[in-house]
Amino acid sequence: MKAKSIFASLALVVMMSSCSLTLPVTATSNPVGNKVGEASATGYFGILFFDADASIRTAAKNAGITKISTVDIKQSNILNLIVTYKTIVTGE
Repeated sequence: MKAKSIFASLALVVMMSSCSLTLPVTATSNPVGNKVGEASATGYFGILFFDADASIRTAAKNAGITKISTVDIKQSNILNLIVTYKTIVTGE
């Protein structure tokens, strides 16, 4: 009985765990502005993305950025079942 309880607890922890990672993609010589734009895409089972656009162009457009300074990408996933990619653009 105790082993079943421990196994159930571990299974719950694994199912509720997630991972998030933010990586720099590029930087330009443009000055860092005060505008930050984001665009995201969410996929299921790692391959099914429906009407998703996490492009640099969309992120810049969402914030009205014309001169891009930095680009970062943040990836979050929950057991690789639900994966989210977010592109973060800063600039003027």
